[in-house]
Order: sequence, then C-alpha cells, then structure tokens
Amino acid sequence: MITLRLNAGDVGRIRFALSPIWEAVTSVRALSNNTARSVHGPWLQKVRPIIEGPDLTLLRALIPPVGYIPDFMTPAPPRRSTSLESGLAAIAATPHHLVARELHTLYVEHPDPVLPGLIRDPARALSEITAAISSYFRRAIEPDWRRMRALLQEDLAFRLDELAGGGIERLFRTLHPSVRFHGDAIEIDRPYCCHGEPLTGQGVLLVPCVFTWPAALPVTGAPHVPTITYPPRGLGRLWEDRQDTTDSPLADLVGRTRAAIVSHLDLPMSTTHLAHQLGVSAPTLSVHLSILRNAGLVDSRRDGRAVLYHRTRLGTQLLAASTPLAQSA
Repeated sequence: MITLRLNAGDVGRIRFALSPIWEAVTSVRALSNNTARSVHGPWLQKVRPIIEGPDLTLLRALIPPVGYIPDFMTPAPPRRSTSLESGLAAIAATPHHLVARELHTLYVEHPDPVLPGLIRDPARALSEITAAISSYFRRAIEPDWRRMRALLQEDLAFRLDELAGGGIERLFRTLHPSVRFHGDAIEIDRPYCCHGEPLTGQGVLLVPCVFTWPAALPVTGAPHVPTITYPPRGLGRLWEDRQDTTDSPLADLVGRTRAAIVSHLDLPMSTTHLAHQLGVSAPTLSVHLSILRNAGLVDSRRDGRAVLYHRTRLGTQLLAASTPLAQSA
C-alpha cells in the first residue's frame, strides 16, 4: 500500500488536470495488456497496424507491461488543461541526473538492452524520448483526442461537483476503489509499499486518464508532484459507434439534423467541434442547439472560454426509444 500523508497546505492544493502525455504513455502499456481489450478493443484494432516502428520500440523499452515507469516521462501539468507540446517541453527540461537515476531504476527492474545507452547519455535520451512520444501521439492518440478530451472534461465536472457538494471525503470515496482518504492520508492499494514522510505543500494532482484503466496509478517519487491517475467515469462509451438516426422515429419527430445532434452529444462538444462532425455551419448549428435546449434534449455548461453541449437524460431516453431494438420490443 502507498500512503500519502497530507498537511493542511496539501489539502488546500488538491487539484485536477488533463494530460495528453499521460494518455500517450499509458496507451503504450495498454498495447501489451490483454485486459485492455475489453474496453479499448476498437482502438487497439485500429492503431496496431499503423504504429509499429522505431518510436514504438523505444517506448516499449521505457514503458514495460507492468511495474515502474520513469516518473519524468509523466510531468505534472501546470494547468487544468495543457497541450502535448507543453508536456514534451517539461520532459525535455528534466535535469540529466534525474533522467539517469530513473532510467537506472527501470533497468534494474526491466533490463532492456536499449536502456544502458540512454543512461550514459541523458541529453540524447531526452531528445529521443520526446521525439518518440510526439510521433506516437500523432498517429495513435491525436485522431481520437477530441473525443477522449470530452470524456475527461465530463469527468472533471463530476469530480468538482463531488468536491463542492461533499468535500474531500466524498471526492475520494467515488474516485477509484483502490484509493481512500483516511484521516490525514490518501491510501492507494498497490503491490508495493511506500509510507512516506508528510508531503511538503505541493498538494496532490488528480489526473483522469483513459488508458490507465482499470488501475489507479500513482507518482510519489521526489522531486515530482504527487500524482494519482484514475480511469474516468463513462469510459465504456468512449469507443461505441454512434446510432444512425437518419431514418429513425426521432428524425421524424425533430428532423434529421437535430436527431443527429442528439446522437453525437453522448460526450460534451463545443459548437465548432460538433459543426465539423456534422458538416453544418456554426450559425445553423447554433439555431438547432437553441431549439433542442429549449425542448430539454440538450444542455450546456461553460468550460473556461468554451461552451460545451451535452445530451440530457431526456435526450438519451428519446434516442434509446428510437432504436430498432426498442421499436421491436
């Protein structure tokens, strides 16, 4: 078990963030994890034919199927939502002695022949690692990143509501089965132990991560910000095919475009993203969204400067009743 002991300053600095880097790193592990097929099967089937090459060979050496991953490869995002580029810059800025130390820790546990050369030349290691992550992300993650990000943002909204409505105890009670808040400590069930000294005021970073499923993965080694990644809510919806509403009863009721809007909003989207998905202009889409919102089929919430639309429970019920299976029942 891992125990993170909090002081008053740490409790006030518990925060959330999204991380494209975390998704890239944990997805490499998912490629070698048979358990991942049950949730990420469609993604695995799509990306495996297009990602083999030197970049993936290097990343597999750095990210074994189980066990330790060098902590410098998953830097703490400074803000709630950050770009791939900022994450790569943070990796590139890692002190060389820390790179060598963490790669040596990995080599002791997983003696891959690629690692000794990287340990001897940390500058080269950082250059090759950031280039490999960037190339891999573009091919394996970026095509689906908007949809992943929408799911992660939806999870963040839920967690912040939990924190506001029930405090830190409720937040951790619903975060992940292996994570508990007890007294002045966060306890994480893992197959190794770490009963560290009290944290030093950095707080704890909580990162929803699609490919960490089914585990919660911690980062606890100094000097890194203590971090816990966990699977987001609703992960089972991520790779589902959307329902074709072209000739559905819902399309007869509200029109084909509005029915398609309801179908696409299984995860939150901005007007720009949704307009691109549907091939309609943003002004036309805004009119449809206004009508659907007034009817109670969709709703919206603000996320920073963006407004995200999502399907309501009523919209989901109408869509479900419009399926061929529901009609034949």
